[in-house]
Amino acid sequence: MTTLPALFISHGAPTFALQPGRIGPVLHKLGESLARPKAVVIVSPHWANWNTEVTAHLHPPTIHDFGGFPRVLYTLQYPAPGSPVMAKEVVDALQSGGVPARANPHQGLDHGAWVVLMHLYPQADVPVLQVSLNPDAGVAGALRLGQALAPLREQGYLVIGSGGMTHNLRDYRPGGAPHAYVEAFSGWMDEAIRTGNLTAMLDYRERAPFAERAHPMDEHLQPLFVAMGAGGLDPALTTRLPGGIEDSALCMDAYAFGAPVPDAVKTLIGATEATN
Repeated sequence: MTTLPALFISHGAPTFALQPGRIGPVLHKLGESLARPKAVVIVSPHWANWNTEVTAHLHPPTIHDFGGFPRVLYTLQYPAPGSPVMAKEVVDALQSGGVPARANPHQGLDHGAWVVLMHLYPQADVPVLQVSLNPDAGVAGALRLGQALAPLREQGYLVIGSGGMTHNLRDYRPGGAPHAYVEAFSGWMDEAIRTGNLTAMLDYRERAPFAERAHPMDEHLQPLFVAMGAGGLDPALTTRLPGGIEDSALCMDAYAFGAPVPDAVKTLIGATEATN
């Protein structure tokens, strides 16, 4: 069985579902090129819970947990199947990894999950299990959550942390020019990832430039640490999937950890970079 990478994906605004930008086609190619997963296990900051829970709904509903966006977004559905049986496997992995967890048979998929999956698996034919995030646990807690999920990769699961490389909605300007701090912060993070400097990343609040402006609160950065925990931070097995900066404040970069991405994805990234 092929071990899949763990992914961090910046999900941006809900409009990402309709406006794929630079990263959308890369995610689509990634979904086409990777070995088919047994299921997706995804963590998003939009399901926050002090007690870690896992969706166990047979047909998890699509949650439109946002307001003030174009009406068409509220009609979108992502009818991926769920699985109580696989949810138990996820719960068992979490508990074995020291993270108390329980199944939730009622919860659906929030937009942090389904917006990215619409690009990665547009047919909605891969089972999806969402895991709640405890934002009070910080980036260190998110790393531990990812480490508890890591053994699932050996069983064919695709682990995804969906968040944002930067996330300051006070600076959000649809179609606006990028703020300089967004590039400075995301560049610092990329350097830390490429050099495997986990110590610096865990202390990013003190070390990274413009950290508090890039993340007034860090719940959208925590999924990056989930992905790193699940995939490991080996620079030789880490690939940046550049997404550019959208709407002034949103860096849309994604990363694959723990396994190489297919050559077709690398070729597409190269072609995309050459035209930007």
